[in-house]
Amino acid sequence: MGKRKLISQPTAGLHGELLLPGDKSISHRALLIGSISSGTTVIKHFLHSADCLSTLQAIRDLGITVTEQGNDIVVHGQGLTGLQAPANPLDMGNSGTTTRLIMGLLAGQDFQSVLTGDSSLQKRPMRRVSDPLSTMGADIQTAPAGTLPVKITGQPLHGVHIKLPVASAQVKSALILAALQADRSSTIIEKLPTRDHTEIMLRKFGADVQTAPDHLTITVKPQPELKGQTVDVPGDMSSAAFFLTAATIVPHSDIILRNVNINTTRTGILDALLKMGANIQVTALPSSGEPAADLRVRSADLSPLDLGEKDIPAIIDELPLIALLAACTPGRSTITGAQELRFKETDRIAVIAQELRKLGVSIQELPDGLIIEGQETWRPVDPTLDSHGDHRIGMMMAIAALRSTTALLLRNPEAVAVSYPEFFVDLNSLLTKEKEL
Repeated sequence: MGKRKLISQPTAGLHGELLLPGDKSISHRALLIGSISSGTTVIKHFLHSADCLSTLQAIRDLGITVTEQGNDIVVHGQGLTGLQAPANPLDMGNSGTTTRLIMGLLAGQDFQSVLTGDSSLQKRPMRRVSDPLSTMGADIQTAPAGTLPVKITGQPLHGVHIKLPVASAQVKSALILAALQADRSSTIIEKLPTRDHTEIMLRKFGADVQTAPDHLTITVKPQPELKGQTVDVPGDMSSAAFFLTAATIVPHSDIILRNVNINTTRTGILDALLKMGANIQVTALPSSGEPAADLRVRSADLSPLDLGEKDIPAIIDELPLIALLAACTPGRSTITGAQELRFKETDRIAVIAQELRKLGVSIQELPDGLIIEGQETWRPVDPTLDSHGDHRIGMMMAIAALRSTTALLLRNPEAVAVSYPEFFVDLNSLLTKEKEL
């Protein structure tokens, strides 16, 4: 557990270009779907983060050969029924995505497996996945608190018609992966639209997965013959969001972010920034799968923002940054309907409030969100910030420090490796006229 000195008030702003790391959500799914397809799947621009490497190791432990070909990852798939019983419990590390999607993937396999993870992951709720899977005939046992470790005894699965009680792409994706193995078609109805990377990728691999015009109802036909594909992973919008925020709130900034995923289920942060008055130019790029664009961002003055439940699914991972943007914007901003934030790597509602208060921000915690009274300058009351082992909190605080009038330290900066190992390197590259972080 180290400490890192953070840059405060860079006088020249941020300048330059970045090619963002590959999208984390898409990297996870390319590995998992590639493993149950026939033939080879080539993944270009794969994200080599701790979370994605947990998924990579998990499919290896399930008997899938994964090789590297230059900078590409090659998955030698074995088809829908080709996974093998693991010799030991599967270690999910810190990755909730790996855990929840693999629960769906393994529910219909003909062997038993156990999932475990680190101390943070073992606190996160898993019954939100195991309960709906059980309606399909899955046999999944969680720990008494509804957490890891989870024991999965593969069973024949049945198609279902199910309404999901929470808006969660992970829960939806687990059910879709299970539905591929069922005896008849399944219909999954979401509470609110969530990111649809699983559906897009499965269609690319040959599955019959249909989304209704309401973007809430998904129909999955079972037993598809999936065939390996080449997946070109675009840059991660959730990673780009840190630099969109930084360039917006730091005066004299002008940066370009190349090849960023602009799937409409992921652009909540972009939409929110534009609504607040950010100066962002979007240049769409040719694409055969997920849409992508180059984003030019220049500093701008912002207006307050109110976000409610319907806004949250498309911006769930970026809400720490929305809180920061609001803290920099004179006036009152509110976030509500975001109770899912309490079940991330940390209770992010509590941690956001705790850490921003150290900077002198006026912020009120709600059961499902935050009220932020923004101001142009802050007076830090505690110079030692903490990521709490949460990658998104760590990166958010590094961006927040750019607006601080005093020197700051960040505890546990290594947490950023979960999704963005090169975060500090890339941030430094945009601050070339400043002392490095």
